[in-house]
Amino acid sequence: MRIEQIRAFVAVSETGSFGQAAKLCGVTQSTISRQVQGLESHLNTALFHRQAQAKLTVSGEKLLPHAKRICQEWDKIEYKIQQLLQGEQPELCVAGIHSVCAYFLPPILQSFCQSHPQVQLRVTALGSDRALKVLRDGLVDVAVVMNNKYLTSTSEMVCKHLYYEPIQVLVSSTHPLATKDSVTIVDLAPYSQVIFKDGYGMQRIVQEVFAGHGFDLEVAMELNTLDAFRGVIRQGNFIALLPESALQESKSDPSLSIIPITLKSHQSQIQQLTREVVLITTKDRLQIPTVKDFFNLVYDYAKAMKNQNS
Repeated sequence: MRIEQIRAFVAVSETGSFGQAAKLCGVTQSTISRQVQGLESHLNTALFHRQAQAKLTVSGEKLLPHAKRICQEWDKIEYKIQQLLQGEQPELCVAGIHSVCAYFLPPILQSFCQSHPQVQLRVTALGSDRALKVLRDGLVDVAVVMNNKYLTSTSEMVCKHLYYEPIQVLVSSTHPLATKDSVTIVDLAPYSQVIFKDGYGMQRIVQEVFAGHGFDLEVAMELNTLDAFRGVIRQGNFIALLPESALQESKSDPSLSIIPITLKSHQSQIQQLTREVVLITTKDRLQIPTVKDFFNLVYDYAKAMKNQNS
């Protein structure tokens, strides 16, 4: 059953003529006849008495009110989709990791609101894995997250690199490591750690880097807010590996110390431990002008930041 068949049926019922229905629909009479016959074949019943004037059968009378509602609903759907494709989207939903929402997105959000005052922005801070899940489930339009090749490389996803961000160690100012200019994974291995909860990309990075160096990760507790991290680290000998943007408030706190982490590559070159932040949406959403505008705005802002810092 196709919408053209239902439209043809309604047109014939309203005009009482296959010829007039053809003019109303802008097609040939043979096309109208074929569409009505196809509908009758699908329903296995005649819908019209073929006389001088086409009159509805009992089955046709039963179908008519439903067919009219189907056509009305279809017209509404077509109108809403055209509005969407023309950029008339009432809201845009964005999910991002907490530090990105706090420090990277604000100027972008302000710029977008100024250029798209008719669009209601809804921004939610989530862990990377959770943000990707709500994107896949259609609950948000765009996500700004840590890259996870297992979740972001599917065929329906559009993934753009934004930037690499150093990961550093947060310790109490009285911690034995606090006086060091930099630390290695070997230096960190003896200490219990405070890490992000499951579903946060940072937990995965910390686990992978310690496993890659042959160490078991000793986890003291799992948290999910930066205030909680700072409060716990102040109290004792725990350490936390956090991205640079999550450490902004800690820089001015005399009770805390931030230490860079250095890694040695296979060529014995000194490298920083980093995380990759990426911009994600789906191919179908990128066809919507409002989503495309926001996506490009985020990408261009990150590119300009990179050029400014280089």
